[in-house]
Amino acid sequence: MSLFLLTFFLLYGGLHYYLFVKANAALALGTLPSISLILIMVLMVFAPLIVYTSERHGFFPLARLLSFIGYSWMGFVFLCFSCFILIDFFRLLVYAGGLPFPGFFSHLSPSPRYSFFLSLLLSLCIALYGYFEARHIRTERVVLKTSKISKEVGKLKIAQISDVHLGMIVREERLTRILDEVKRADPDIFISTGDLVDAQINNLEGLAGILREINPKYGKFAITGNHEFYAGLSQSLEFTQNAGFTVLRGQGLTVAGLINLAGVDDLTGESFGLLKGASEKELLSGLPREKFTVLLKHRPDLEKSALGLFDLQASGHTHQGQILPFRLITRLFFPYDGGSFHLPNHAILHVSRGTGTWGPPIRVLAPPEVTVYELIHEDKAQKNEGQGKLE
Repeated sequence: MSLFLLTFFLLYGGLHYYLFVKANAALALGTLPSISLILIMVLMVFAPLIVYTSERHGFFPLARLLSFIGYSWMGFVFLCFSCFILIDFFRLLVYAGGLPFPGFFSHLSPSPRYSFFLSLLLSLCIALYGYFEARHIRTERVVLKTSKISKEVGKLKIAQISDVHLGMIVREERLTRILDEVKRADPDIFISTGDLVDAQINNLEGLAGILREINPKYGKFAITGNHEFYAGLSQSLEFTQNAGFTVLRGQGLTVAGLINLAGVDDLTGESFGLLKGASEKELLSGLPREKFTVLLKHRPDLEKSALGLFDLQASGHTHQGQILPFRLITRLFFPYDGGSFHLPNHAILHVSRGTGTWGPPIRVLAPPEVTVYELIHEDKAQKNEGQGKLE
C-alpha cells in the first residue's frame, strides 16, 4: 500500500508540475502568483490524504467538503493534462510537417497562451458535462433466453448495482436516484457486485436503511470488491448485511429452487490474508447444472477452469475508465472493460460500467448503470440457447 501511495503522489505531483510549467509559459507568472499557485497545487495533491485524516478523526464536514473539491480538481486536472497532450501532439505534427518547408505551416501552431486557455476552457466544459453525466443513471437491459428457466416461471429479473462507492461523495441523494431505477425494474433478485462502500466508511448512518427499502421476492445478495477490504472488511460486511444483503464469500446456493447464485471474494482479500471460500471451479462444480448459474465476481477476469460451469458472470470494477482517456489504461489490464461478451458454451460475461463514482464525481462517455438481466424461458429446440443481448 505504501508503494502504491508513493507512486500515486509522484505521478499526481508530476502532473501538477507539468501544468505549472504550462501556466508559467502562458502567463509569465511573477514570484507571488507562482508561489500562490504552487501552494494551491500542493494542497490539491495532498487533498486525498487530508480527507482520509480528517475523516478518521471525526471532522466529517471538512472531509466531505475537501473530498468534493479535491476529487473534482483531480478530474479537472486530468482533463487539462489530456487536452495539453493533444495540443502538444498537434504542435509536434505541425513542426514535423514544416521541416521540409521552413515557416510554411508555422501559423497553424497555437501559441502557449492560446493553448493554455483553450485547454482550460475545453476541460471545464467536459468536466461540467461529466458531472451531470455521473448523475444520470441508466438502466441497461440484458436479455438471456435459456431452457434452464422453467416454462412455469417464464421469466426472472435480476437487478445489479456495482461500484457504488458510498462514502464522502456518493450519499443519500445519489443512492436514492440509483434505487429508484432498481424499483422501476421490479426485480426478483437484487445483487451488488462489490465496492458498495468506499474507503471512507464511517458516518454512513441512514444509507443502510435506504438500501433496506428494496425487498425483492427472492432476496438480495452481494460480494466483496477491493474497496470492502480497503475500508475495513468487518465494517464493510456489517454495513452490507445491515442493508439487507446476504454476502457470498466463496459460497453458492440455489435460490427458491429456481436459479444458482455463486459469489467469490475479490482477490484483494489475498493480500490482506482474508480471502475466503472455495475456488471458482470447486464452488461451481457443487451446484446443480440443470439450473441457470450466475457467478458474481467483482473483477471481469475469467478463470479458465471455471468456463462451462456458469451461464452468466456479473462483474464490475473497471468503471469503463469513468473518464474517457482513462479507458485507454483500463483496457490494458481488463480487455473486458464494459458491456456484454459471449463466452464458450453459450455463457455471457457482463461488465457493469459501475453505478457510482470513485474519486472525481464525474463520468465522461462512461455513464453509470443499473443492469437488469431478464432470464426468459426458451425451449431447447430453439436456436441460440443461453445467448444474451443488450437492448
